[in-house]
Amino acid sequence: MSDAAPSATAADVPRHGAMEIIVAGTSIMLLPERAIYLPQHNALVVADLHWGKAAAFRAAFVPIPTGTTANDLTRLTQALNRTGASQLVVLGDLLHARAGRHHDTFEVARAWREQHAQVAITLIRGNHDAHAGDPPRSLRITCTDEPIVLGPFRGIHHAVPSPDGYVLGGHLHPCVTMRGRGRQSVRLPCFVFGTQVGILPAFSSFTGGGMYEHQDGDALYGIAGDEIIAIGRPSAHVRVDRR
Repeated sequence: MSDAAPSATAADVPRHGAMEIIVAGTSIMLLPERAIYLPQHNALVVADLHWGKAAAFRAAFVPIPTGTTANDLTRLTQALNRTGASQLVVLGDLLHARAGRHHDTFEVARAWREQHAQVAITLIRGNHDAHAGDPPRSLRITCTDEPIVLGPFRGIHHAVPSPDGYVLGGHLHPCVTMRGRGRQSVRLPCFVFGTQVGILPAFSSFTGGGMYEHQDGDALYGIAGDEIIAIGRPSAHVRVDRR
């Protein structure tokens, strides 16, 4: 998958609140859909979809509304349509729990997969996937425990530094709290880019955040509705492309 020929550049992607930045010397797009687009590989990268989480809660008799997976898949479709990506990389935790392997959840996922049959999908298994199991074969998702190589990037679930390249990961569901006058505050999912590791926000809208402890030198990019906003100061490893 890492050798797939690109069919677009960052300049071709409709902006709609997206932001182009340079990481590890490479142009990437941060999308308000909670995804990263790598134009050199025509790849969309997401993390922590947690399909079936609401179903798992309902199986435990917690009254959670239905439709969360379908809503998240609509947002994923928006990101795929915006970029025209030929491959989708999921950095772990596609499924939430074995109790969430519900017929209705998979039927929604199958219908979505048929709409994007031309997109190759790779899952780098996360800790939740280890317990929930792989998705049904009918979804045609390649599952692996190994990092995926995309140019200078190494896509894994647990974002720990690697000597083999700049790591893109998930798992920690980073968020940032913005405070204003009058004690107002709002918590936003965010992208984090450090000197060796970048962490994506949880794609799932039904997943909490805040497990990541921000480090000095991190560049933070919050997702405010349909817009990406730069919060932390870019470092020598990350910069906003002003072209």
